Amino acid sequence: MLNLAAIQTALRESHLDGWLMYDFRASNILARRILQFADGPAGSRRWVYFIPSEGPPRKLVHRIESGALDHLPGEKQVYLKWQEFEAGVAALVAGRKRVAMEYSPRNGNPYISRVDAGTVELVREAGAEVIPSGDLIQLFEAVWDDEQWAMHLEASLHTDSAYPAAWSFIAQEIRSRGETTEAAVRDVIMAHFAKHRLTTYHPPIVGVNANSGDPHYETGTAPIRPGDFVLIDLWAKLDQPRAVYSDLTRVGFVGDSVPAKYESIFQIVAAARDAAIQLVRDRFAAKQVLYGFEVDDAARQVIDQSGYGAYFVHRTGHSIGQETHGNGANIDNLETHETRRILPGCCFSIEPGIYLPEFGVRSEVDVFVDRSGEVHVTAGQLQRSVIPILKDF
Repeated sequence: MLNLAAIQTALRESHLDGWLMYDFRASNILARRILQFADGPAGSRRWVYFIPSEGPPRKLVHRIESGALDHLPGEKQVYLKWQEFEAGVAALVAGRKRVAMEYSPRNGNPYISRVDAGTVELVREAGAEVIPSGDLIQLFEAVWDDEQWAMHLEASLHTDSAYPAAWSFIAQEIRSRGETTEAAVRDVIMAHFAKHRLTTYHPPIVGVNANSGDPHYETGTAPIRPGDFVLIDLWAKLDQPRAVYSDLTRVGFVGDSVPAKYESIFQIVAAARDAAIQLVRDRFAAKQVLYGFEVDDAARQVIDQSGYGAYFVHRTGHSIGQETHGNGANIDNLETHETRRILPGCCFSIEPGIYLPEFGVRSEVDVFVDRSGEVHVTAGQLQRSVIPILKDF
């Protein structure tokens, strides 16, 4: 059920006069989630739902799909002509000064920018200032409840245990056959997920040597042999409604001891990871506000100071939710300037990397801040060095 009282409290605390949610053919998945639309086919006509900071909500729906918002409280206005739609939007926000929408100035944060420019123009022409709804989205879509936190912990047990399964398979194949392939390791991980009733939208990344230097490498058939460096990035969630993801990355070397060229880069990446985690712990311990861009800066500074800044080519982390890349604050001051706050109840990855032409290193963990402000790192044991696969497995 829509928690109208909580939304209106948040609007008042944010000094907003209302929240205008708009959708056309499921273009605004964020609004649909918050308004608790059932999964299935979307309608074909525009609808608008306005929640004021005080008073009852109001609906604007098309005559052909006049029941589109019937599961929600509020008075209904029905339009047929486009002129009636425009007048209806103006009536919803009449007298309102600051109205939240799924909008980002200059599309600086495309993750929340779900409303087209023309609809934003209609609201502005009606006299309202349009304010990004990013932190509202976090509160009512990205914050986990206790059930989701429990599902994440269970998924994390199985994503963590996928690594020994993968490393052991590589070791066994090397000893028996002299080699294996990226695809074969990927298939072992997918079988592990199936055994533990996990699901994922895409198979894991298994990258050997230079392939590990591509952050979004598509696993292929490259051979894995003694002396090779291997990166495995995997993500999965329980195959249950509302389940949330676990997303981890680790690296190993096919040998009994790890060459210094790999270990030295790994230690820089691990130090960047740990610096980001420590900042989150420090801020929440001090009960101070923390923004996504600040966490990115903490990790990036370590890699910049090591001289490898040019090889850290993506944000430090992303929100995690029912999708691997969720709808809360990202850990980013590279691709976007993330000014959303890190909120209690939200989860995100910390995954700095250094990507050289011959190999790439990434260390990824998940961080969850609970409702009391305690910071949890859900990755099993933090990887502290490159795994010597033939020694340990």
